[in-house]
Amino acid sequence: MNIAFLGTGLMGAPMARRLLAAGHRVTVWNRAAEKAEALAAVGAVVAPDPAQAARGASIVFTMLSDGAAVADVLFIRGVAEAMAPGAVVIDTSSIAPHMARDHAQRLEGLGIGHVDCPVSGGVVGAQNGTLALMAGGRADVVEKVADILAPLGRLTHVGPSGAGQVCKLANQQIVAITIGAVAEAMMLVSAGGADRAKFREAIRGGFAESRILDLHGGRMIDRDFAPGGPARLQLKDLEAVADLARTAGLSLPSTENIHAAFRDFVATGHGETDHSGLLMHLEAMNPAPDSKETR
Repeated sequence: MNIAFLGTGLMGAPMARRLLAAGHRVTVWNRAAEKAEALAAVGAVVAPDPAQAARGASIVFTMLSDGAAVADVLFIRGVAEAMAPGAVVIDTSSIAPHMARDHAQRLEGLGIGHVDCPVSGGVVGAQNGTLALMAGGRADVVEKVADILAPLGRLTHVGPSGAGQVCKLANQQIVAITIGAVAEAMMLVSAGGADRAKFREAIRGGFAESRILDLHGGRMIDRDFAPGGPARLQLKDLEAVADLARTAGLSLPSTENIHAAFRDFVATGHGETDHSGLLMHLEAMNPAPDSKETR
């Protein structure tokens, strides 16, 4: 299968690698060219612009920062025009649901299929092919690309166009709230004289077990906040959650509280810090003498 992969950053690069390992012919493009060029060593063809990457491709993946970036690549920089009728865009970016529906409608008018398929599982999931893939779109189009997506993780068709993005927002809502809960628990056990690492070990396998406790709880203990998931992107998703909640007339108090915390965390210069680093923001609000280094 001829595949174009547009956006080879933290998530896109390992996803493209898995498609190459599955035997597909993959052409890559990235705004920062060096990130795409790094994939040449494993067999990718590097294109100088997104339209050239998409020309002749049966499937075009996008893994870009936001909806505006996706729209720019598809409709301003010539990708949609370069694609043949019958080809499919699989947008694995996290964007607003209404934008995903707009993209699907515009592409359908050109005879091009569209699946909004945001992912969850982070860089580790992308590397291991264990991502959760939340697909929105027509059932026949999702079925058409299911085998292509198989090397990346577990695919679930969650509804019509935009539904994948809605589910990703709900996922990010849970992730953010759980990061906050684990961070607050770490602070509580330290204040009570317990060991953070031993606390995490003790509750593993119980009702509080989660992927967040496993990965991000470990980051909090090691104080390793190099970005896997930058806080600015977590904030972007929470802004979209807030917009959707307002449109639906929902009051979501836990989400509103964690949204405010991430907004303040990013505003203090931590946009590129991993979202698990929210612990530092909460510690700064509670400056007990031992709060910063107690394990």
